Amino acid sequence: MNDMLSQIEPMIPALRRYARGLLGDPETADDIVQDCLVRIVASWRKRRNEDARSWAFAILHNLSVNRLRQNLRRGAAMPIDDMPETVGALQATQEQTVFGHEVMSAIERLPPDHRAILLLISVEDMSYAEAGQVLGIPLGTVMSRLSRAREQLRMLLENTPADASTLQRPAPGSPYIRRVK
Repeated sequence: MNDMLSQIEPMIPALRRYARGLLGDPETADDIVQDCLVRIVASWRKRRNEDARSWAFAILHNLSVNRLRQNLRRGAAMPIDDMPETVGALQATQEQTVFGHEVMSAIERLPPDHRAILLLISVEDMSYAEAGQVLGIPLGTVMSRLSRAREQLRMLLENTPADASTLQRPAPGSPYIRRVK
């Protein structure tokens, strides 16, 4: 432990300088240095017989690059008090509100297995494999149920409410069911 402290502690100012140079934000840089130090302490015994300085800077560099990529995906953060009034949430138009209610009503009319797969993938943003694990079904079943659920939802939204009640379970021989040999 003393060996680690004697090698790492003198590097902290250099790690902070490097992080600030890469990230440009002192607060984010200090957070990255903290994460780096946590990883160094946790992995000290696992490191190979390499130079501790280059190892620490490699960890810091990788964490910084990951944070930069994350910031690019997320966009710039801004305190909510600094946001202009026009950027906030806009009141939905009457058409948008009605359409939202129609979509929710159509989803509620789907069979439970189709509703579950549609919500897991489209709303909860799960992968097909994750949704299959949640529901305990194979990947092929996930894909076919999702396809059928989307098709039924599309038909429910295109038809009038009186016609939509017949779409939950298409009868054999209907034009929406194909036989594949």
